[in-house]
Amino acid sequence: MTELLANLSLGFSVALTPVNLGLAFIGCLVGTLIGVLPGVGPIATIAMLLPITFGIDPAGALIMLAGIYYGAQYGGSTTAILVNIPGEASSVVTALDGHQMARQGRAGVALGVAALGSFFAGTVATVFIAALSGPLTAVALVFGAPEYFALMVMGLIFAVVLARGSILKAVAMILFGILLSTVGTDLETGEERMTFDLPFLADGIDFAVLAMGLFGISEILRNLDASETRDTVKQAIGRLLPNRDDVKQSYKPVLRGTAIGAILGILPGSGAILGPFASYTLEKKLATDPARFGKGAIEGVAGPEAANNAGAQTSFIPLLTLGIPSNAVMALMVGAMTIHGIVPGPQVMTKSPDLFWGMIASMWVGNLMLLVINLPMVGLWVRLLKVPYRLMFPAILLFCCIGIYTINSLPTDVMFIGLFGLAGYLLTKLGFEPAPLLLGFVLGKLIEENFRRALIISHGSLATLIESPISKGLLGLAAITLILALIPAIREGRKEVFVEG
Repeated sequence: MTELLANLSLGFSVALTPVNLGLAFIGCLVGTLIGVLPGVGPIATIAMLLPITFGIDPAGALIMLAGIYYGAQYGGSTTAILVNIPGEASSVVTALDGHQMARQGRAGVALGVAALGSFFAGTVATVFIAALSGPLTAVALVFGAPEYFALMVMGLIFAVVLARGSILKAVAMILFGILLSTVGTDLETGEERMTFDLPFLADGIDFAVLAMGLFGISEILRNLDASETRDTVKQAIGRLLPNRDDVKQSYKPVLRGTAIGAILGILPGSGAILGPFASYTLEKKLATDPARFGKGAIEGVAGPEAANNAGAQTSFIPLLTLGIPSNAVMALMVGAMTIHGIVPGPQVMTKSPDLFWGMIASMWVGNLMLLVINLPMVGLWVRLLKVPYRLMFPAILLFCCIGIYTINSLPTDVMFIGLFGLAGYLLTKLGFEPAPLLLGFVLGKLIEENFRRALIISHGSLATLIESPISKGLLGLAAITLILALIPAIREGRKEVFVEG
């Protein structure tokens, strides 16, 4: 306990410096903004802002990017409640009852409960991360190459099972991502692979180029393709602070949502997105009158919003302790760490404790900032919701092109983001999710590196991958999970997880 308090003290000394406070505020403000504006998600925004982080201290850069991620979860609920358009996938459930509350003249109460529930869940999740980080990192330090290989395989299998849509398509995307990660110079022999004698591919495909194309440019194409309809609430926002009855109805759903979100957020894939859906389903089953749900039940806003924010924060646990990204946003965080020469994993805690604990402490500071940003500025967010997308996309496109050119000053990078953007758009139209591809790309290099290292140590024996009880257990769990997901009854249930009422 004393060690934990000392570590948190170190973290707050880093997070509370004027520069890092400023970066946390910028991250939270930008995150809320892109959460509020339909059509611009945190993945696309973080991908676009990666070039900016080159000139920032590593701790400050990660604090800002993390702020964008959990800020978007707050902002997404504002759009869901006021316009019935979820700014984020995780805000889909909030729209069901939140928008109905707004139509009944209770938009302020819905926004207030969402913000306060999110703040409570975020605070609890931050304590959870701090408490769990030490033991998990201690376990990770005993991992060798075979154990890391098994852990990453398990992470990819979980990502497949928890991804939306077809398992086969998710597997195809992950394998394609791993294939793209092998482009460039071989780690061991120094020979070029799959470069087609093109000099700019000798160093491989740049992570920022792939991420910005797949999520930034393709997001623009998808939004231009969709017809823009906004069911903006005409009624007054009303009071923001919930009264005694609202609190009485909300506090138990918030507690349950926080627990569900914190646990599911750790799972690779769409674990953080599953939290709000699971919370909504639980609240509906526990309710004395389930018919109220979908018609403005405050529990349908409080529980999912708490689960949403708790899941967003605990998804940092696998990244900070094991170096394994649990979703596409965490994969971008790995990219940001790599840009700054930081190897994600348990060594971060021992080699860069200021970065590790500074980032954890900044989450609590960020949650407090988000409470201040969201409630008093509701009027501003309402006005921003009226900005048509056709006025936003040229600025986003220009920002993407300038940002990617500043990294290596290569015109080919600008052309590549266009190519990957078109590919991402076509993949989405065909029902393929780009997020598993990015996870495959990030983990592909690490899987190959640990696989080859394990074989070198064992003089080419594949048995080394299942000799350790840890690697054997992880690979066994991955195999069981995949087999269970392929059982027809579970497969059908899995398809319905993301659909509610």
